[in-house]
Amino acid sequence: MTAVILAAVIIGSVGLFVGLFLGVSEKIFYVDVDETEVKIRECLPGNNCGGCGFASCDDLAKKIAGGEAKSTACPVGGEECAKNIAAVLGVAPEEMERKVAVVKCMGSCDVSEFIYNYYGENDCHRVAMAPGRGAKACAYGCLGLGSCVRACRFDAIHLKDGKAFVSREACKACGMCVEACPNNLIEMVPYDGQYVVQCFSQEKGKTVKEMCKVGCIGCGLCEKVCPSNAVTMTNNIASIDQSKCTACGLCAQKCPSHIILKQYD
Repeated sequence: MTAVILAAVIIGSVGLFVGLFLGVSEKIFYVDVDETEVKIRECLPGNNCGGCGFASCDDLAKKIAGGEAKSTACPVGGEECAKNIAAVLGVAPEEMERKVAVVKCMGSCDVSEFIYNYYGENDCHRVAMAPGRGAKACAYGCLGLGSCVRACRFDAIHLKDGKAFVSREACKACGMCVEACPNNLIEMVPYDGQYVVQCFSQEKGKTVKEMCKVGCIGCGLCEKVCPSNAVTMTNNIASIDQSKCTACGLCAQKCPSHIILKQYD
């Protein structure tokens, strides 16, 4: 009986000590909680995707509460999230431009030439280090191994016939696919933007046609006919400044390779 009582006393004493220790520690190490930061965090989706440019949703909430980031900083949450954050801050909601990812390549298997058969791990970064940067003759095109697909947390990008396609409605513009592509083929453009150049080859016309049936040949016709100077040629490839584009469609009409297209799902 004495042993039982002794054990109970020891256990009780340990419990009392631990309780006192935790109570004192809580007082010593107490950190004030910013209620505004907590409320902003509740507005954020919690994907921790990094699309805002910060490490996590917690970090973004802290930056917004501290005035170091805008209420529109979360691309995943979109306009509704921005409005809720603005309400927490007690400010007028800012206009938020919706964006969407675009794959600047039309090189599916049926139009691309191949220099060898690739057998190995389905990782675009690994195959980009192989000879010729992959099995396709065009070293600038979509490698078709799905690193961007696996990076997307919203099921917004898929592979079809050896090329990545983006679902405009599902895309949250988080930018994970942009980071995942070793060929820098994926670009964020305004959701309301009309025309995009779906090629990224830096080669000259004759070489392009030998590698792909639908590549940009660098003729410059699109640049010449654009009335708003939105199209420019750099390193044999056309690009469109979406802020200048008036969606007249002349560049698409004149493109002999038909690689300037309207955005579609």
